[in-house]
Amino acid sequence: MRIETQKLNAMSAFAEGTTCRRRALLGYFGETLAQDCGNCDICLDPPQTYDATEDARKALSCVYRVGQRFGVGHVVEVLRGGRSERISKFGHEKLTTWGLGREQSNEYWSHLLKQLVHLGYLEQDMANYSVLKLTETARPLLRGEINLLLARARVKTEKKKKAPRRVVGLEYDEQLFQVLRARRKQIADRDAVPPYVVFGDATLAEMAASLPTKAEDFLLINGVGQRKMQRYGAAFMEEIINYISR
Repeated sequence: MRIETQKLNAMSAFAEGTTCRRRALLGYFGETLAQDCGNCDICLDPPQTYDATEDARKALSCVYRVGQRFGVGHVVEVLRGGRSERISKFGHEKLTTWGLGREQSNEYWSHLLKQLVHLGYLEQDMANYSVLKLTETARPLLRGEINLLLARARVKTEKKKKAPRRVVGLEYDEQLFQVLRARRKQIADRDAVPPYVVFGDATLAEMAASLPTKAEDFLLINGVGQRKMQRYGAAFMEEIINYISR
């Protein structure tokens, strides 16, 4: 299961990558390409670039300082100055690279490290918990002999809301329906009862369609009586109000 998860993460990183696809693929197999292929979608529509020399050195140095025995997540946590139990366990808060990158986000460092893998400065041992290790290519960059331009992460466009869904002729907001289902599960787990005892799916769908925010309106929903109104009404109306006020 662990290996399959790592493979899935690698595929996701490849799909979201901003470096030449061919270079990225070769990088996963420990091979390098002298220049971009010029034919993939990244090469044909290149993203913006920036001078990442100093940050790349920080990242590579951090991989070295943690003994080349950890994956992307831990390296990012050290760079960001994390204080987790795992950091303390290994004494990594004492490293010179600890907190060097706290001004940048987790996403920034994760993206940078993935690019360093794609470009051959790092290799990722997929059979060993995706541990990051330096390659010979990283040496001149660490020594300050070369500079490095990297691609900026592409900004994801906001997903369009899904079309309303229908249940037994009822049109309702699918996203709100899922929010209400999640709240129902919390309450059911708390009370140690099956979710349908709180409210059935049809009742939640009607809530997601009519958006009741007052007690008198909530009581009009099929499956809602005075008892359930008193026990659960406030919680579900809170979710509806929060949702429509976003």
